[in-house]
Amino acid sequence: MPGPEFLCGLDAAIDVVGGKWKALVLWALSVEPRRTGELRRELDGVSEKVLIQQLRELERDGIVTRTVHDQVPPKVVYSLTPRGVALDRALASLGEWGEEHRADISAIRRAS
Repeated sequence: MPGPEFLCGLDAAIDVVGGKWKALVLWALSVEPRRTGELRRELDGVSEKVLIQQLRELERDGIVTRTVHDQVPPKVVYSLTPRGVALDRALASLGEWGEEHRADISAIRRAS
């Protein structure tokens, strides 16, 4: 089955990071590789099921890599691939814009 056809590069990028948690997973992994439990604690409000689904999709798209360490119990660590690092860098400007306008956006939405 062929993959989706994207209208442009932005369409492809938004498809990869779409959803509430993927960009936040990228942000957390940009600091250091993490285990699933560490990510859950850092991303307050995400369920284990949703986090695992988002991680699998990011792994499928070549953004994160999953490393299983041979020990009991198994230790699974997620980290950014070079493609994931590049995507995180690309999102940095968007994050800066959000920081600059976060208070205004919150105020506008509270007033609505």
